[in-house]
Amino acid sequence: QVQLVESGGGLVQAGGSLRLSCAASGGTFSRYVMGWFRQAPGKEREFVAAISGSGASTYYADSVKGRFTISRVTTYIKSTVNLQMNSLKPEDTAVYYCARDRNQYSIIKTTPGEYDYWGQGTQVTVSS
Repeated sequence: QVQLVESGGGLVQAGGSLRLSCAASGGTFSRYVMGWFRQAPGKEREFVAAISGSGASTYYADSVKGRFTISRVTTYIKSTVNLQMNSLKPEDTAVYYCARDRNQYSIIKTTPGEYDYWGQGTQVTVSS
């Protein structure tokens, strides 16, 4: 059974950094794009960053480009997807979710509906 478990969220001052991790198990993750999304109160879930199955390709939302870095480490039995977040802003405050693309060997997509497995989320709060 596929499981995604996020960790690393917390409270940080503007300009600070956090590193989120997503531990993925129960499937063959090396074939799948993995993505990070976020949802702020009263807003729709939005794309943050994604990385290809091999790790060779990444894609970022314009709002985080140059500040966030996605990476992954994949072994045979599990995969870890990290999101290094620097120069955090109050508008980055949200619950952050990792997710797995629903199709193998897919191109990177930014729509939440293209992802089928989701973690429970981790709260990131950036104070001004």
